[in-house]
Amino acid sequence: MERDWIQVRRDLHQIPEIGYQEYKTQAYLQSMIDRLPQEHLHVEKWKTGLFVLVKGIEGNRIIGYRADIDGLPIKEETGYDFASNHEGYMHACGHDVHMTVALGALTEVVENRLKDDVLFIFQPAEEGPGGAEPMQTSDFFQHHRPDVIFALHIDPSLPVGTVATKPGILFGNTSELFIDFYGKGGHAAYPHQTSDMLMAASAFNMQLQQLVARVTDPLSEAVVTLGKMVAGTAGNIIAEYARIEGTMRTLDPKVIPLLREHIQSLLAGIEERYHCRTAVDFGASYYMVDNDSASVKRFKAAVENTSVHYQEAPISMAGEDFGYFLKNIPGFMFWLGVESPYGLHHSKLQPREEAIQVGIEAVTATLEKL
Repeated sequence: MERDWIQVRRDLHQIPEIGYQEYKTQAYLQSMIDRLPQEHLHVEKWKTGLFVLVKGIEGNRIIGYRADIDGLPIKEETGYDFASNHEGYMHACGHDVHMTVALGALTEVVENRLKDDVLFIFQPAEEGPGGAEPMQTSDFFQHHRPDVIFALHIDPSLPVGTVATKPGILFGNTSELFIDFYGKGGHAAYPHQTSDMLMAASAFNMQLQQLVARVTDPLSEAVVTLGKMVAGTAGNIIAEYARIEGTMRTLDPKVIPLLREHIQSLLAGIEERYHCRTAVDFGASYYMVDNDSASVKRFKAAVENTSVHYQEAPISMAGEDFGYFLKNIPGFMFWLGVESPYGLHHSKLQPREEAIQVGIEAVTATLEKL
């Protein structure tokens, strides 16, 4: 059985698709689900995702389990003989493993029905523009809203056989940041006749660094990072356009709107000082993953009766769309160790495939006890 799930993961690894374009992925998942006994099974499509409801023996409660299904626009460099068939796209965040674990747990639940109903959620667009919030507004979800919900995410830094989580905040709140600067270009010999957007973007970058230090509460634990700047076309031409891209992260959901407000104020000053126009897009945002303490306690008890090793996890400033489920429903997320020398979103990420069976065991045990 373990070899079968490894092949499933490899099949999925070859067809990564970005948010709301997961058509092949949805079809593959559907084909795997169609092979299962259908008597107590109901499948409902939602855009490029799926809801799969398994009716329990009593059905007094509904337990939700979410797996994200999208890939990333990253060129794969793993050297796998089952590498991505979609040029420029890769399952570089482990969602191929996430889906495989979910299919394995789904199979176990279908073949060995639980007391409670179980709703498996195959969610699109986790990496962006976000599927968790809109998926919850669907009629099917509203009629089969879980009483408790959980999910996993692979962790390349943890050894295989290990899971990790903690009560309370596990992942922070995040927001993307994209800013365009429009000025007047010209010859390098006549800077006084131009509005230099490389200068404007650089000045904004320097001012932005003061936001966390001087605007936010020191105890709010916030970080603002600009990771990309593009400006100009040649060394002797003053740039008429520049673009910067970055991210904001915090453990307090009230801080993100505050940072956005101050960024708008900074840009107004930049426009006046550098005689330019700016446009800001805050892009996709993620609500913090705030784990329910009682659910984490039951998870820990469930895996202690298996071969899986549990350990406490530190808080991470990573972002996860699953936070929007936990905003409305008690539950938790946990890390699954996959022991890779390369991290998440890396073009050479190579999770160890033995972790798939560990994930199936941990999820199935939790479904029985949660």
